[in-house]
Amino acid sequence: MNKKFVLAPDSFKESLSAKEVCWAMERGIKKVFPEAEIILAPMADGGEGTIEALIDATEGRRVFKNVRGPLENSEVEAYFGILGNSDTAVIEMAKASGLELLALKDRNPLITSTYGTGQLIKAAIDEGVHKIIIGIGGSATNDGGTGMARALGAKFLDEKGEEIPSGGGFLKKLNQIDMSNFDKHLQEVEIFIASDVTNPLVGKNGASYVFGPQKGASAKMVEELDENMNHYANIIYRDLGKDIKNKAGAGAAGGLGAGLLAFTAAEMKLGIELVANNIHLEDKIKEADYVFTGEGGMDYQTKFGKAPFGVSKLAKKYKKPCFALAGHIGEGIEVLYEEGMTAIFGIQGTAQTLPEALKSGAKNIERTSENISRILSISEW
Repeated sequence: MNKKFVLAPDSFKESLSAKEVCWAMERGIKKVFPEAEIILAPMADGGEGTIEALIDATEGRRVFKNVRGPLENSEVEAYFGILGNSDTAVIEMAKASGLELLALKDRNPLITSTYGTGQLIKAAIDEGVHKIIIGIGGSATNDGGTGMARALGAKFLDEKGEEIPSGGGFLKKLNQIDMSNFDKHLQEVEIFIASDVTNPLVGKNGASYVFGPQKGASAKMVEELDENMNHYANIIYRDLGKDIKNKAGAGAAGGLGAGLLAFTAAEMKLGIELVANNIHLEDKIKEADYVFTGEGGMDYQTKFGKAPFGVSKLAKKYKKPCFALAGHIGEGIEVLYEEGMTAIFGIQGTAQTLPEALKSGAKNIERTSENISRILSISEW
């Protein structure tokens, strides 16, 4: 009887996409089990690569859109995904409002905005979807999601009834939130926030203090941004009746988590769970003989919502052997064996520089997959 392998890796960042990792694994396995049934299930955890993973797994498509970048007068070509069912869109906020879109000298969370992310949400609604998954990692912003809400029709007014400028630096001037022109179609759409960040909106563990410095904020700016966020949260509570100040995950992406929770009926979910559910990973693993997963680097942090951890939990549930491949293995991987990993393999065959390792990723994954398969073949004798 032919064996069934489910291949569910994350991407190996800067080397291979999740789908390319699947292909390399498949080539290695087929050298030993040429008649095996191979099920490709490229994964992501809600961050970079989520669009590609869900499009590849569901035979979906990309929709390109010119939107505003993180700065007021900038424009970027971004895209989102429509899954194969044509009813679900997947958006990565970093495509429109990400830190990597700005040169180091231009990073300033006092003025950066999530407006472009709101434009992507609007474009997805115009495609007729009824569900939107939004990955909110890698932001250049600290505006509490006000830019996103503006793009969807909300107005943020000062004491004179005039709109305040974009960016977290101006939220102290906010006196009223006007939702009269907010896009009514959002009421017909389910929104799920994909994030493994649990930080609240304000305070020492909040958006400004924890993430502000990497977006260009000085110590003084961080303090100002946090005070502004606190004021913003108070206005949201007064005008919208939602207490989002200390919600877990509200501080993700410079408060975009809070904005989505405040202005929509969004639910916060672990990214790996959203991806797994949308590609029906559990059904695939249930019928598998062996499961392969992996990512560029694995250590004790993999347990905190990373794709291989989610895959191994499902493998454990159905008592399926689960093998993980990694470009780098760090400290504390022992905890992963308790959570369903059968074995974890480093793919490097020899000492290499980082550029060499990235370039040879496919070859190393193929060879390691073949070697694992040769061990598995012994049990078939």
